[in-house]
This record gives sequence, structure tokens and C-alpha cells, in this order.
Amino acid sequence: MAEHKYKFNISMSCGGCSGAVERVLKKLDGVKSYDVSLETQTADIVTDESLDYQTVLEKISKTGKKINSGEADGETKSVEVAAAA
Repeated sequence: MAEHKYKFNISMSCGGCSGAVERVLKKLDGVKSYDVSLETQTADIVTDESLDYQTVLEKISKTGKKINSGEADGETKSVEVAAAA
């Protein structure tokens, strides 16, 4: 089964910020592994093929952290989150 590699640049100012991002990723079905780095302001995530970029983006955005940029499988993607309907 294929997998996706997502990378996000997230504004995080403290361990609580990176902890919040880690908590949402830990609860998200389909996440195989993740590495959230306060030092580099990034989150590297490996997911099952079934988990799409937009879903991961929305989960991270719910922490209230500003997402500066995002990549899916090496391709730069939008970090616009659709407004909740």
C-alpha cells in the first residue's frame, strides 16, 4: 500500500504549541508516523494512502497555529483551509 509524506511549516513558539500539533496527529486515523520540531518549526507526517492532505491540514489548523506552508509528496500545496460549512 502506498503512503503519503506531508510537510508543514507551522508557527510554534513553545513546547505547548508543538505538543498541541502532536496531539491532533496522534488522534488522526491513518497517520503512520510524525515528527513535530519546535526548533525547525516543521511537522513531517507519513500517512496511509487513504488520508488526504486537506484532512491533515484542517486538523493541524484546528490547533490555532498559523500554517505558513505545506507540501504533499514533495509538491508545494495551498494552506488555505475551507471555511466550515
